[in-house]
Amino acid sequence: MVDLPWRRSEDDGSDTDGDAASTHTDAVAHCECQDGTLAVYDDRIVIERVRRSKFADKTIPVEEITGVDYDRGITVGYIQIEQVGVPVDSGGLLSDPINENTLHFGRGRRADAAAARDAILERAQG
Repeated sequence: MVDLPWRRSEDDGSDTDGDAASTHTDAVAHCECQDGTLAVYDDRIVIERVRRSKFADKTIPVEEITGVDYDRGITVGYIQIEQVGVPVDSGGLLSDPINENTLHFGRGRRADAAAARDAILERAQG
């Protein structure tokens, strides 16, 4: 089957591979997003991207996190990790931000994304 960007799984509006949850069993918080997976650990944040993404997978040490921008959105929300040395993207009037630290999620993943945001902020401030 062709991997088209607008195809979504029926349950949550994401199109990730679905096996990422098993790889991040020891994460404090975990969120399957449309453009990747976000896993929060005590000392780092791991972003794993879907194949079609123009951004690479990355790991962000907690010491480099300066904040988190979260918007639950009407249909699609986003979470953007603010990191030292990475310019924050504010998006536009009708567009969400897009940068290497931003992930987008559907309505069914709002609670997971909010939990990830809270876990990131706890670790960044602690």
